[in-house]
Amino acid sequence: MGEMIVDKRIAAEVIDIFKEVFEKKYPIDKIKLIDEYRAVDTLSMSNNNSSSFCYRTIANTNKISNHGKGLAIDINPLQNPHVIGDTVSPKEGSSFADRSVMQMGMIVEGDDLYNAFIKRGWSWGGHWKNPDYQHFEKNLD
Repeated sequence: MGEMIVDKRIAAEVIDIFKEVFEKKYPIDKIKLIDEYRAVDTLSMSNNNSSSFCYRTIANTNKISNHGKGLAIDINPLQNPHVIGDTVSPKEGSSFADRSVMQMGMIVEGDDLYNAFIKRGWSWGGHWKNPDYQHFEKNLD
């Protein structure tokens, strides 16, 4: 159990997603407000905290990110890092960048967590050119 702030338009859906994966005993390490980490995303990720709202802009832009809008959720960031070439974030998740070796808490296409989000119209960062395996987002535009 934990706390998460999301956009009110998706709150009920997010509750349904987490109920579904909880009932299936999907392993989520922890869910705490980003405030527990002084709103520093790298600290939250390094502690394997699953979170949503964190006000910030998209890198190198003035555009508010989906996390800044409460429309994105990161799950188990250590086991599901963001990979850009040889750079892994969080760096403590480097051993999980190789997705050919399945480990507990890793999100893979078709698993219970993936399916819970995708069937409700969310997209997964694991499909991106620079995969962000922890990341799910909901487009309301």
